[in-house]
Amino acid sequence: MSGGKQPCNITFRGPNGAAAGVAAQHSQDYSGWYGSIPGLKVVSPFSSEDYKGLLKAAVRDPNPVIFLENELLYGESFPMSEEAMSSDFVLPIGQAKIELEGTDLTVISHSRNLLFCLEAAKIVKEKYGVSVEVLNLRSIKPLDVPAIVKSVKKTNHCMTVEAGFPAFGVGSEICAQIMESEAFDYLDAPVERVTGCEVPTPYAKELEDFAFPDTPTVVRGIETVLGLTEKK
Repeated sequence: MSGGKQPCNITFRGPNGAAAGVAAQHSQDYSGWYGSIPGLKVVSPFSSEDYKGLLKAAVRDPNPVIFLENELLYGESFPMSEEAMSSDFVLPIGQAKIELEGTDLTVISHSRNLLFCLEAAKIVKEKYGVSVEVLNLRSIKPLDVPAIVKSVKKTNHCMTVEAGFPAFGVGSEICAQIMESEAFDYLDAPVERVTGCEVPTPYAKELEDFAFPDTPTVVRGIETVLGLTEKK
């Protein structure tokens, strides 16, 4: 609001999205909410390296930064490179990372859903011989549009995966950015969005499992984009 004259060095950390059995009261995904606000920086880490590098960057940034964490990732283990173990390791905010190189389809995601994307990529590789590129956003705002465009131009297909609601989400913004960039001319099929369901998060586990993407859901999305099966 000060036009950049007044620094506001503050970082907000908090759980984001559904955990397990916490119903609609504690399952909101704020990626799209905070990402729509001018002046905020919003990060959504996936791996241990993401957490370490991005948290240090957030604390040092002179702007307000929203640090969105998925509770279910707290129990996951990730390898740490020698570089990441250094006390000087910092990741730039706004830079996506290719978690898996591929040539046939770009799958864009963030946070815990990347686990499902990587598993799905392995399944379709074995089943169809399809090579999937998995792009880890790491930063919701600023969004690394150049990385998205570069990957789409390489694979000619794109799919987004998120646990937020279908409407007005991160996937919607990615679709818009692709439409408004040179990447659109490289698409051989429409962009597919895999999202959570348009319902308040159920408490019952059986219903909760239906409400959010998982590995089979991502596989079906890949099949749809590449025409490997008819869309139901």
